[in-house]
Amino acid sequence: MVSVAERPPRPAEAATGSRPASRRTVTLRAAGLLVALALLALMALLSVAVGSKAIPLGTVVHELFHYDGSDDGVVIRSLRIPRTLLGLAVGAALGLAGALMQALTRNPLADPGLLGVDAGAAAAVVTAVGVLHLANPSAYVWFALLGAGIASVLVYVLGSRGRSAATPIRLVLAGAAISAVLTAYVSGLILMDQKTFDSYRFWSVGALAGQPLSVLRQTGPFLLVGAVIALGLARPLNALALGDDAGRALGARLGRTRTLGVLAVTLLCGASTAATGPIGFVGLTVPHIARAITGPDQRWVLPYSMVLAPTLLLGADVVGRVIARPGEVEVAIVTAFIGAPIFILLARRRRLVQL
Repeated sequence: MVSVAERPPRPAEAATGSRPASRRTVTLRAAGLLVALALLALMALLSVAVGSKAIPLGTVVHELFHYDGSDDGVVIRSLRIPRTLLGLAVGAALGLAGALMQALTRNPLADPGLLGVDAGAAAAVVTAVGVLHLANPSAYVWFALLGAGIASVLVYVLGSRGRSAATPIRLVLAGAAISAVLTAYVSGLILMDQKTFDSYRFWSVGALAGQPLSVLRQTGPFLLVGAVIALGLARPLNALALGDDAGRALGARLGRTRTLGVLAVTLLCGASTAATGPIGFVGLTVPHIARAITGPDQRWVLPYSMVLAPTLLLGADVVGRVIARPGEVEVAIVTAFIGAPIFILLARRRRLVQL
C-alpha cells in the first residue's frame, strides 16, 4: 500500500510543483472568476450604452427586456447588441487560443497567429477579392476559415516532419515559415491591384463595428467546438508543462494532445479572424494576466483567459468609440496600443523568451 507521502504526483500537481490546491485556494480562485464575470457583464452593458449617441444604462436594461421600438431601442437591438455579442465570442476565442498556444509551445510569448492562422485567413481573403472578384463581405468568412485551416494543416505537417512527433520548436519554425510565404503572397497581390487593396484594407484592420449578427451565426459553431476542445485539454497541458519525457511518464498522450490543441487553435483563431479580421495582442497578453492570478494550472488559466479576454476586447472597443467621437477607432488599433507596452515588458524579461 502506497502512503500519501510516497504517492506519485498527479499531472496537475507535478506541473505546479505542489500538492493539490487547498480548499481556501480553490475558493479564492472561484471567487475571483465570479468577480471577473461580473466585470465582463458590466463591460458588456457599457458596450451597449456607449457610442456616438450615449444611452443611459437604465434605458439599456429596459430595452433589453421591454423592447418598445423607440430610436434607442432600434440602435440597441440592431447595432450594439450584435456588436457586443461578437466581441464576447471573439474575445473569449482569442483568450483561449492564446493560452493554448503558450501552453502547447511552452513559449510565454506565443501568439494565436503563431501557427500561421492569421496569415492563412488573410491569404484566402485576398484570393477571394483579387482572383475570384468576390465583393460580398459575408463570403470572406468562409474563405478566411478555409485559409486558416489549410495554413494550420501545412504548419502541422511541416512541424511533424513525416512520422516524427510535432515538437513546440518545430511548430513555431514551421508557422514562421508559412506565415512569411503567405504574407509575401498577400503583399504582392494587393500591390498589383488597387481594387484588391481597397477591399482588403477594410477587412485587415480588425473591427467589431459593422458586422451583422449573421457573421456570429456562421462562425459560432466553430468557436463553440474549439472552446470545448481547448477546455478539455487542461489536464494534459499541465503534464506537458514538465516536458515531453515527464509528460509521457505521467500518462499524457503527446501526439493526441498537440493535434487536438492545433485543431482548437485553428477553430478559435480562424473563426474569430474570419468574423472580425485580425486582432492582435489580446491572445498574447491576457494569459499572462490569468497566470498572475491563478498560477500555472491550466484548469484555471483557460477559464480565466476566456473571461478576461472579452473584457479587454470590449473595453478597447468602448475606448475606441470615445476617443474619436463622432467617429471611432477600430478595436484592433486600440488593443495594439494597449498590448504593445506589455509585450515589450515581457520581452525584456529574459526567462520568458526561452522555449
